[in-house]
Amino acid sequence: MKLRLAVIIASTRRGRFGPTVAEWFARQAAKRADLDVDVIDLATADLPPTLTGTDEPTPATVAVLAPRLAAADAFAVVTPEYNCSFPAPLKTALDWYYDEWHAKPVAIVAYGRESGGLYAVAQLRQVFAELQAVTIRNTVTLPCYWEQFAADGSWPRPGSGYDAAAKLLLDQLVWWAQALRDARAKRPYRP
Repeated sequence: MKLRLAVIIASTRRGRFGPTVAEWFARQAAKRADLDVDVIDLATADLPPTLTGTDEPTPATVAVLAPRLAAADAFAVVTPEYNCSFPAPLKTALDWYYDEWHAKPVAIVAYGRESGGLYAVAQLRQVFAELQAVTIRNTVTLPCYWEQFAADGSWPRPGSGYDAAAKLLLDQLVWWAQALRDARAKRPYRP
């Protein structure tokens, strides 16, 4: 049975580059016979920026996204690095949900200036550990990503090395996703 991969576009900024990176990564994942890809764009998810209290009803947009996250066997977060961190809408999305992340692997694809998003990656590892998710050791980082456009305007340009990095990351993600799905089926995860 195929593994379900949710590719999450973290940036909601106007003029953002996130959809370009997510589309490229989703294409890489879709080449695999063992993955079914679901792209989740936080810009269209329209999650409320303020969390409700425990005795308040769940907002409709939060309830709509929950089954897609719960159905995922693995996640790939595509995030920019803003001011040495990841964007606030991603933190809001992480905080709206809890059980949906448990005992599932998370790959991180980050882009930014010279660091390629490594500061955002480091912080996300801490947050996902708290959510009891497993981050994959390898990442795809895209330093100065704007320099990787081909002459015809496509991205990334051939020879950038990004496709090979994505393949390695997806290989690791699939291994963890299969192992954790089998483990959850054999013995449900209870934190």
